[in-house]
Amino acid sequence: MAIIQERKVPALADKPMDFCPGCGHGIVSRLIMECLDELNQNNNIIFAIGVGCSSNLGAGLECDRLHCSHGRAGAVATGIKRVNPDVLVVSYQGDGDAYSIGLSETFNAAYRNENITVIIINNTNFGMTGGQMSLTTLEGQKTSTSVSGRDCAVTGYPIRFPEMAASQFPDAAYIARGTVTSPKRVNQLKKYIKNALEAQMDHEGYSAVEVLSPCPVNWGLSPLDAMERIEKEIIPYYPIGEFKGRKGR
Repeated sequence: MAIIQERKVPALADKPMDFCPGCGHGIVSRLIMECLDELNQNNNIIFAIGVGCSSNLGAGLECDRLHCSHGRAGAVATGIKRVNPDVLVVSYQGDGDAYSIGLSETFNAAYRNENITVIIINNTNFGMTGGQMSLTTLEGQKTSTSVSGRDCAVTGYPIRFPEMAASQFPDAAYIARGTVTSPKRVNQLKKYIKNALEAQMDHEGYSAVEVLSPCPVNWGLSPLDAMERIEKEIIPYYPIGEFKGRKGR
């Protein structure tokens, strides 16, 4: 019987991460590191890590990173890149950090077309702090701060950042949204992440990939049911795909 040997990715630490079982962060972390490895950028990367579940990313890395104040990773990544223009800079944030708390920093980095790459994990709530409503919580979704379901007549509708950035910031290099619900979706997401990183390496400007990620604990679902929820309920509002492709690609 053939033995399948797991591929070793140098930038990943040989120890468990602290993400909850069934969460998508671990998959996304692996994909980012595989892309860095394939692009020979393992020793030329600095992460600006947001507050929230994304903070746990640092425990699994063997590369440079800076944990930022809540919502400020976009501004921190901008500063890092401007003083280290030849270093690959990746901002890694959740929807609560990037949108609810850091909307100004996130939008201004895109508006200025900063040559950074932003990875935003959208699990439609504040995952680490108890599952509160965020700007991406769906209409009618129950959270710890919308116990009867989100009332959009009161709170406004869920934000769709990739669509807004692609339509409002024409100089942006690459904008996409993916998910982790199946091997096919994971492979598609990896292509999006690699495209975003390559856009930065080629000095094309701002690139961002939003990832629809399951949050079984705060959604009150099993991991499999959480994946199914993404396909049936979340993707119809947050469609998968590339919203701004790279020029000439």
